[in-house]
Amino acid sequence: QAQLIESGGGLVQAGESRRLTCVASGRAFSSDDWGWFRQAPGKEREFVATINWTGQRTTYADSVKGRFTISRDNTRNTVYLQMNDLQPADTAVYYCNLVANPQFPWGRGTRVTVSS
Repeated sequence: QAQLIESGGGLVQAGESRRLTCVASGRAFSSDDWGWFRQAPGKEREFVATINWTGQRTTYADSVKGRFTISRDNTRNTVYLQMNDLQPADTAVYYCNLVANPQFPWGRGTRVTVSS
């Protein structure tokens, strides 16, 4: 059964860092492009970052460029999101998933709350 488990969220102060982890199981992982997405309270889910299957090509939303870094470990079926200089606008539930369809069923996400 395909499954995604995100972890690493929590309550942080503005300017602090956090590393999110996403572990995938039940389907092939290493040959696909992966992404992190987030959903802030009252807003739709939005793209944050993507990484191609080799890990050599990444893209970022303008709002996180220069502060967030996406990476992956294909040997562990895991995608990471290193978040630095967090700001209150980064408060959201963060999710990972494949970039293209058919995606995994969405996981429960991991909540990041940034206080000013």
